[in-house]
Amino acid sequence: MNDNFEKARELRDLLNYREKENLCPLACFSSTAQRRHKEKFTGNEYRQAFSADSDRILNSLAFTRYIDKTQVFSLINNDHLTHRVIHVQLVSRIARTIGRYLGLNEDLIEAASLGHDIGHTPFGHDGERFLSKLTSEHGAGLFHHNIQSIRFLDGIEKNGQGWNLSLQTMDAIVCHNGEVHSKLIVPQKKRSFKDFDIMIKTMKEKKICDEMPMTMEGCVVRMADTISYIGRDLEDAIRLNLVKRQDMPDICKKLLGRTNGTIVFNLVTDLISNSQGQPFIGFSQKVSFALKELKAFNYKHIYKNPLIKKHLSSIEDIFYFLFEKYLTALEKGNDQSVIFTDFLNGMSEEYREKSSNPEIVRDYISGMTDSYFIRQAPDHLKPNSVENV
Repeated sequence: MNDNFEKARELRDLLNYREKENLCPLACFSSTAQRRHKEKFTGNEYRQAFSADSDRILNSLAFTRYIDKTQVFSLINNDHLTHRVIHVQLVSRIARTIGRYLGLNEDLIEAASLGHDIGHTPFGHDGERFLSKLTSEHGAGLFHHNIQSIRFLDGIEKNGQGWNLSLQTMDAIVCHNGEVHSKLIVPQKKRSFKDFDIMIKTMKEKKICDEMPMTMEGCVVRMADTISYIGRDLEDAIRLNLVKRQDMPDICKKLLGRTNGTIVFNLVTDLISNSQGQPFIGFSQKVSFALKELKAFNYKHIYKNPLIKKHLSSIEDIFYFLFEKYLTALEKGNDQSVIFTDFLNGMSEEYREKSSNPEIVRDYISGMTDSYFIRQAPDHLKPNSVENV
């Protein structure tokens, strides 16, 4: 046992030494990872902190549910459309590529990438909007999926115990925002857990959360979020005949390319070229402008397209129905309700004591997969899938 202890410690020390030798000075080193609750060295733990974070996220129940969560397109019978589980893997691959060339910590990048959308509701941003309206009306504040990601990983998983992830990983998760366009991002000052908790509390009161990460790695993940979806969503829309490739803005075709592969390559290449040796992560002026134009094109022709919204007409009704149903079950103590049998049973007393009934309902619904959500709806509200748009 003592030999194993020494070997594990030697392996971890070797990895920490390699980081100091190979990573750039602006990187976040694994030896600086902070956890809210101190963990005892077990004697066979050779993984570094952020590597362990990745494993914990991968083994979370919430990560498993990624496989049936909408990215953009829902209720469409097409097996080649992107789902949330593909998106987070794309973010991880793209972000790690950028991090490798910039000499940053790939383990931290991977952990944040894999966990950044854990808190997403069923039916994507539309579901997030519906749930936010309900939580606001019932005194539970606005709903933000990035904050909910932290709530799952830090306070709901493991029956309310949480995974005790590092501060740097959770900071990168909660500060991601792929919807906001940024030419460059500068990491903010180092935060303590006290600073982090205050930031979360402040974010809950905002309609738009746009806090900046404390690490370069968090900045990379934030940029990679946009890079991973912008061309991929375009390809999905072309596959569904929502847009045509030739309709793309000319400047986007010229500077970024016409396919997802070339768009990703050109954005990543430009980002690396402009960020090497710099205390920020950013694009060149011309590529940033082209990306902004492509994002505007996507919003107009894809994300706001009424052809894909019409299939969601009954989804909001289901959100309202289920929220009221579960809230009533909690208020009446109906322990036969699925919110007890499928969610609360086995949950820690601390979770129940600290969570209001609307917050418990929010946590339960936001964690649902698309199909589970639909199964809970009464027959008259269940939508039909369609072959195409």
